[in-house]
Parts: sequence; structure tokens; C-alpha cells
Amino acid sequence: MANENQQRMEVELDAEVAQGKYSNLAIISHSPSEFVLDFAAVLPGVQKAKVKSRIILTPEHAKALMLSLQENVARYERNVGEIKLNKARGPQGGFNMGQA
Repeated sequence: MANENQQRMEVELDAEVAQGKYSNLAIISHSPSEFVLDFAAVLPGVQKAKVKSRIILTPEHAKALMLSLQENVARYERNVGEIKLNKARGPQGGFNMGQA
């Protein structure tokens, strides 16, 4: 929860970015100084997935993202129900989030 002494920040979202990118494959790699999250879409019958978006984070921001995702997934599951996982981890430690 935000501290009341913190200033509010406005975030701008332009129309193109608001459209988003579909991804059902995330590949996560890291070095001592950064985490790299590559997002791609795997299509049936296609042997190659093209990375659509890459996000580079400091280790501290990666952990903050992980904690925020955990909190939001827990909130979602309290309201909607448990999210079932039956997908296997993909190559390079990625997670195939869609049909393989």
C-alpha cells in the first residue's frame, strides 16, 4: 500500500501501446545486474516463435514485479476462483502459457 507521503505519479498510455501484445510464451533470463523477460506467441504448426516484446529490469524491480503479480493473482483467485496450471515449462526456463 502506498505511503501517504509519497507523491502520485501520472502514467501516460498512448493508443498504440494500449492495444497490447499477445503472448503465450515468456522466456526469462538474468545476469548479476538485470533480468530480461522476452514475450512471444507460439502458433500451432509453426516451429519458430518471434519475440514481440522484451522488458529489462533490475533485480530489485524484478522481485517487486514478482511480489505484485503474486498479490494480484491471489486477489484474482479470491474473486474469481483458482487458476489451474497444467502447462509445462518451456525451453531456457521459459513458461509456455498457451497450447503447445
